[in-house]
Amino acid sequence: MGFLTLPGVRRFIAACLLLLVSLPAAAHEIKPSVFEVVLGKDGTFTIAAEVNAEAMLVDIGPGYDDTNDSPQAEAYDRVRALPPAAFADAFREGEATVLDGFDLQFDGQTVRPRLVSIEVRPAEDISVTRVSDVRLDGPILPGAETFTFSYPRAYGAIALKMKREGDAEFRTHWMPDGTETQSLPLEGLVPPRTWYEVIGEYIYVGFVHIVPKGLDHILFVLGLFLLSRNMRPLLVQVTTFTVAHSITLALSLYGIVELPPAIVEPLIALSIAYVAIENIFMARLSPWRPFVVFAFGLLHGLGFAGVLTELGLPRSEFLEALIGFNIGVEAGQLAVILAALLAVGIWGLPERLYRRAIVIPASLAIAFVGLYWTVERVGLL
Repeated sequence: MGFLTLPGVRRFIAACLLLLVSLPAAAHEIKPSVFEVVLGKDGTFTIAAEVNAEAMLVDIGPGYDDTNDSPQAEAYDRVRALPPAAFADAFREGEATVLDGFDLQFDGQTVRPRLVSIEVRPAEDISVTRVSDVRLDGPILPGAETFTFSYPRAYGAIALKMKREGDAEFRTHWMPDGTETQSLPLEGLVPPRTWYEVIGEYIYVGFVHIVPKGLDHILFVLGLFLLSRNMRPLLVQVTTFTVAHSITLALSLYGIVELPPAIVEPLIALSIAYVAIENIFMARLSPWRPFVVFAFGLLHGLGFAGVLTELGLPRSEFLEALIGFNIGVEAGQLAVILAALLAVGIWGLPERLYRRAIVIPASLAIAFVGLYWTVERVGLL
């Protein structure tokens, strides 16, 4: 496979360096929202939502992974700079606009929800997104048999969790498209899904958590890719990483192992920097590399657990969701490797030139990003 060209090398290095200028943008990432719908015994429903309310207010939709990429970026930055109380007032004033595309129907009849409250969680650094807890309610039409849920584009991808008042757990549905409509029967609330439907849904969730959402995991995999010119040791490392994160993901979801994000996230960033720095000073894979990858995989698994916890993984579908999510993550990692392989075609390049043209510049860029995130996530920036 000797199809590497100088323009290909330049594109690869430029892509790595582009990560440096995109660092501030990562702070405004639009994360999936979580909606909990509870159908009450008194004929009313309540919705508790964890959302990026600033993005909703200025109508930044799911086509943007980052608010800085939107034409409404300046408007977003203005409302993001407001103190929590002032922004809550602005959100209430814009309630009609926010709820315009929000459509709840019982047997085809629209019921407009009412904004009950908004609580803005504190976030000292205005360069990062903050989460708001929004509560809505409304009446359930008497005798209704179906409930249809659609929502504004500004909500982006969401996890829809539903239950009747008094039920032990929510049933979760992943809705990736802001224009999607979800129609559910009220009898039985949510129809039971087959094991392969659950696995298929969480394969998608796992894949998009890597590509395109998981920039930190993408950089870690690229760090592994850069020093492994042969596919076999590379796949061994990636599989070791997958096995490790699967262990802590399962243990964390079962409540056996738990670490706060304030510890996990800086360590994940540090793992990215470590692998990249080792690439710079080591011309060959070290004997300890698989053990290091395994240890870092345990850390990344704790990060993945946070994603599934936020989505409200139901106990009745736990095993299927866990299998599907891990398959999706592995597929995402392999997609990253394939894209890197197609971008640089390293197999025909002499060893010395490969290190000078690819490994060193790209690893320097990745190490810088990892160290920047480490400092940022421990609160020093």
